[in-house]
Amino acid sequence: MAVNIVTQENMAQAMSENDIVVLEFWAPWCSPCRLFTPVFEQASLRNQDVYFGTVNTEEQKPLVSAAGIVSIPTLMIFRQSILVFREAGLLQGTQLDELLHQVRNLDMAQVAAGQGVAQ
Repeated sequence: MAVNIVTQENMAQAMSENDIVVLEFWAPWCSPCRLFTPVFEQASLRNQDVYFGTVNTEEQKPLVSAAGIVSIPTLMIFRQSILVFREAGLLQGTQLDELLHQVRNLDMAQVAAGQGVAQ
């Protein structure tokens, strides 16, 4: 499978080794999270140049706290370790693919200068 389990122990490595990192914060008891899981997994198969990771909010409380997660599912996308997208709620597969297309096309010099970051 193309989706990785992200923990406090492997988060820094995931960020440093991948240009684009997509994180899904979820919990086993969360019905919307369970609905989003197949969408997330299918997107990972279509976008193999992107690192897809899941963060179990029940098991990774320090990551949840550091990320400021208050609602799940929450999707966060990083490019070159810079947060470029964050949204709680569900996305459709086509929306996620389009979002990744936009992230690939970001001018990272502008993003690093504080422009063009979507939240």
